[in-house]
Amino acid sequence: MTAKNTPNYALWLVAIIVTLAALDIAASLMAPIFLAVVLGIVLSPLTDFMRRGGIPPSVGALFSLMIILGLIGLLVFFLEPILTDIINRAPLIWLELRATITDAQATLRGIEEVSADMAEALNPDDAPDEDDAVRLPSVTDALLSAPGYAGRLMIFVGTLYFFLLARVEVYDWVTRSTLRLKAAHLVEAEKRVARYFLTITIINTTFGFLVGGVLLLLDMPYAPLWGFIAALVNFVLYLGPAVFVVALVTAGVVTFDGPYSFAPAIAYVLMNMTEGQFVTPALVGRTMSVNPLLVFLSLVLWLWLWGPVGGIIAIPLLIWAIAIKEQAEKI
Repeated sequence: MTAKNTPNYALWLVAIIVTLAALDIAASLMAPIFLAVVLGIVLSPLTDFMRRGGIPPSVGALFSLMIILGLIGLLVFFLEPILTDIINRAPLIWLELRATITDAQATLRGIEEVSADMAEALNPDDAPDEDDAVRLPSVTDALLSAPGYAGRLMIFVGTLYFFLLARVEVYDWVTRSTLRLKAAHLVEAEKRVARYFLTITIINTTFGFLVGGVLLLLDMPYAPLWGFIAALVNFVLYLGPAVFVVALVTAGVVTFDGPYSFAPAIAYVLMNMTEGQFVTPALVGRTMSVNPLLVFLSLVLWLWLWGPVGGIIAIPLLIWAIAIKEQAEKI
């Protein structure tokens, strides 16, 4: 490395740090914008199809937006009773889980005093301490949080609609300052992202139905909800399934007794390994494969910045960036 090149690397490092800090500080603004752009890229084939059919761009963008909002509304409608029941039973589930953990600790340690103290602390007849009880959100908490979430929803809806309406014009404006990339290159990159996301969505949806069916056969409570969550977390590669396994082990220990407690988690791991090692590679293909290290680092970065929203957009953004790089190399 020469002295001449050293300042360039230093400037790039400073630019990266400043960019990450800005994205972190402006998370409430930038996260819904990025999510809307990613969904707009995924929905681009649908809007293009309607445009070729003679449907005005404004109507096509509005129709695509209604599809997304309708799907969100249906999910909320069907999942609300189940989630409400789980929230109402949260204190009981927490006590059962603590009792199970305490029994395991007493068995491993073999100390009768510890077992007696824990059994007394977890006596169901006694009300749990304020510090140990599961704190549920109050109506006041919901009212205080509502304006912030409503603002993020408005940013998301507005960005998604206008991006679908004028994304080609946006590409023209972005590429106007570059000598190599053109709007057609960005359109080609978004087609790759849309094709990848559509394939993964079909795989994950089928996988979620299978997981829900297997858990239903195993008498797991709320099996359809577990299947839906399994499909959702499968979009967050590596980290999502790992967290889901921990949740299944916890739920299995609370619900069942003995070695059967681990049956749901074992069944899920076997299904996930089959899907990850055989199904997805066969359907996605090598042309859309991404370096696992880049996938992991992208997930860690975006999850660290924006939490679940970052986990959703991490892989599509990575594929989009790689596709743009490949388009630039062809010029």
